Amino acid sequence: MRRVVDEEGGTVLQLRTRGTDGGAELLKGVPGQRTATPTPAPAPTPAAAAPDAAPGRMQGPARRRTGRLGRAGRLLPTPTGTPFTFGYALVLLATSLFAEYGDPGTVAGLLHASSTDVAHLSRTPLLVLVASALWVAGGLLSPYAIGFVFVLTALERRIGAWRTAAVFLVGHVVATLATEIPVALSVLAGHLPDTSLHRLDYGISFGLMASVGALAGLLTPVARGLVLAWVSVMLLQDLVAFEDPLTNWGHPLALAVGAGCWPLLRRAGRRI
Repeated sequence: MRRVVDEEGGTVLQLRTRGTDGGAELLKGVPGQRTATPTPAPAPTPAAAAPDAAPGRMQGPARRRTGRLGRAGRLLPTPTGTPFTFGYALVLLATSLFAEYGDPGTVAGLLHASSTDVAHLSRTPLLVLVASALWVAGGLLSPYAIGFVFVLTALERRIGAWRTAAVFLVGHVVATLATEIPVALSVLAGHLPDTSLHRLDYGISFGLMASVGALAGLLTPVARGLVLAWVSVMLLQDLVAFEDPLTNWGHPLALAVGAGCWPLLRRAGRRI
């Protein structure tokens, strides 16, 4: 029961509320009664759709597939994520295609001019140290080319572009000098012929081995052991084959150079 005042005659009406729809029942015998139109209740607002049912939102298997593709994409270099590796890979792609399809005489001349042999190192050391790292020995399908993409991408994502470039350059330069200086001394001592001063020497393998050694220090102990064991077996096989002793000795040296960077790179990796 509630009281309502009639605005016209000032009569107090007594109404009995019924139901849940807000309607009113007039009392019998009370003059001048009138009913007020009940205000309709607002329509219920539809419940918000669940997140997974929102339009354009991927669900279940589609989301998992996208996640796997995203993780797989991180294995490859990108212009923004790994600018050093991406740009360097484009340069190696261009020089490899030129070496494959260019004029053979021109290619041979450029490779010889880029060689880090003793003769070139004694005249234009900076030029040949840079130029020799612009070519891939064996072409685009060689293990060094494939390893370059994955190793340097992983390293750069952990320590950044400048540190990755520094590791690669230090390994390339140190291993090159460590293998060519003994050749010069051996020629001076008469243990090697003068032709050894002009041996063709170019490629990215020393820088790549240094990058492998540096990356191993940033992995978990199990992954580090597996990587170092696998690479060590490969290098040992090359040494036993004895096909190119100077280069084969330069590879473990470059690997050791990369491993020597562990303390600095681990601190850098935590800051990134």
